[in-house]
Amino acid sequence: MVRAQFADQLVGFEIQSRRIHRPQGAAALLLYHTDMPESAKPTQRATAKDYIRLARPTQWGKGVFVLIGPIYGLALFDSWLSVLGAFLAFGFASSGCYVVNDIADREADALHPRKKRRPIASGLIPVGSARVFSAVLLTLALAACFLVADPTRRWWVMGLTAVYTINVFVYSGFMKQIVILDVISLSVGFVLRVMAGCAAAGVVPSTWLLNSTFFLAMFLALGKRLGERRIMAENGVDPSQIRGVHSVYTDDLLRMAVVMTAVGTLVTYAGYVEKQQDIFGPAIEAVATGQSPWGFNLLWLTILPATFGLLRCIVLLEQGKYDDPTELAVRDRGVQAAGFLFVVLTVGLLAVEKLGASGGGT
Repeated sequence: MVRAQFADQLVGFEIQSRRIHRPQGAAALLLYHTDMPESAKPTQRATAKDYIRLARPTQWGKGVFVLIGPIYGLALFDSWLSVLGAFLAFGFASSGCYVVNDIADREADALHPRKKRRPIASGLIPVGSARVFSAVLLTLALAACFLVADPTRRWWVMGLTAVYTINVFVYSGFMKQIVILDVISLSVGFVLRVMAGCAAAGVVPSTWLLNSTFFLAMFLALGKRLGERRIMAENGVDPSQIRGVHSVYTDDLLRMAVVMTAVGTLVTYAGYVEKQQDIFGPAIEAVATGQSPWGFNLLWLTILPATFGLLRCIVLLEQGKYDDPTELAVRDRGVQAAGFLFVVLTVGLLAVEKLGASGGGT
């Protein structure tokens, strides 16, 4: 009887102690959130896999923008090692910046239905360890620049990587709280990738290509904002709790901006295609005078899958199925098919042009 009473008192004392020391606010959310998966609770030791997940290697797919200039400039194979250096530099730099951004956003991410499972937001990886990991990634980015053979081009790649890193830090610091400037800052990062790839290969980027890249990046960023609002509304969460700019953004405003930037992307890309008329099609004057057989700019064919892909992204965002347009590239079959056809047509036409320029064709 005495032992039973003592046991009851001990259990009661333990329960009372837990009530007294139960953390509050964000700490309580991290430790006691009922939806948090067991594997993500801070009591578990982080593994190498968790650090890899923190680096977000899936986002390295954005490095394809580094390849755009060398591919269209027919210089990828001639400068592949230098282009690889630029690709790795921006890959490691973006991973390091993602870690810094996750550190800054850890409390807001803990309220997000999906982002709360991220290693830092869930408390799985301590902030101190994340900072060290970020420094290592940024150091690797600097080291990757030395794969660029030409010293002058190497300095350009280093400088553009540094500007990209500073831009992300400024974004994480305060720019993400300023309406419109937040998406412009994100979009500049994609333009810097294109410029770095061109610098590594010694290719001068055309204004049309830079404009098309900028508007496409704006489309992706604004689409992500719209998707966030939809996901938050479905889960009964105020979007402004996740991002302060959502107190100004509205669904109608973002819908209009997404359509506008999609049109801007297609118009500027069409301008780039038109500029390639003499490369991928016969000159109009030559056909008119009978000096060349009839034909048309074959690169125009790439506008068809590009248009379908962009408009399908808008449809899926409007349906609220995704909160990030970049996820569509790996999850939606329609967008994947459009992207595949676009790449096949582009690479095929460029390969034919490369063979013709080297004397292997006409």
